[in-house]
Amino acid sequence: MLRSAGLRPTRQRVALAELLYSRGNRHISAELLHEEAEAANVPVSLATVYNTLHQFTEAGLLREVAVEGTKTYFDTNTDDHHHFFIEGDNKVVDIPGSGVSMARLPEAPEGMEIVRVDVVIRLRRKD
Repeated sequence: MLRSAGLRPTRQRVALAELLYSRGNRHISAELLHEEAEAANVPVSLATVYNTLHQFTEAGLLREVAVEGTKTYFDTNTDDHHHFFIEGDNKVVDIPGSGVSMARLPEAPEGMEIVRVDVVIRLRRKD
């Protein structure tokens, strides 16, 4: 998978990929992946986890989902879809592909094109 995406399969990349993809589609933060790596005795720094997640994203292996100013999750499902963010639980959940309808998008500025539309719908539990 790494080679086909143009990435050299280093020991750390392979170990992180196994942690990321062994449980099916999921949303994960760099901090949580770092904790999982430590629990699995994978010697990797948090900075390396961040770098690897960004490399995987640039290679098309992950999707980045920004939900807070500095809070980012990485999605192993790279198909077009949108997300719910459950406040308080800090959890990201997929919205099925047909779950959001866009009636009209603005025109892109001159010389630009729309690449993707990401919708994050924020939820909180009722009191």
